[in-house]
Amino acid sequence: MDEKPKKRVRLEDLPDLLTVREVSELLRVSPLTIKRWGKRGKLPAIRINSRGDRRYKKEAVLWLLGMQEKTE
Repeated sequence: MDEKPKKRVRLEDLPDLLTVREVSELLRVSPLTIKRWGKRGKLPAIRINSRGDRRYKKEAVLWLLGMQEKTE
């Protein structure tokens, strides 16, 4: 049984809009927690397409982590 090593997430590699799963993995909480935070306004979601899939701005996730993105 070979376990694949977990790929390390680099902030500069992240897209500007993140999925529920990506954010939950980054913050190490469940996807349900991310959805709850969106409803409470802690992490606002952007709804896309006719299904209403959620996307989260990278800046909002970094702010939640207490990090600031470099502005050049």
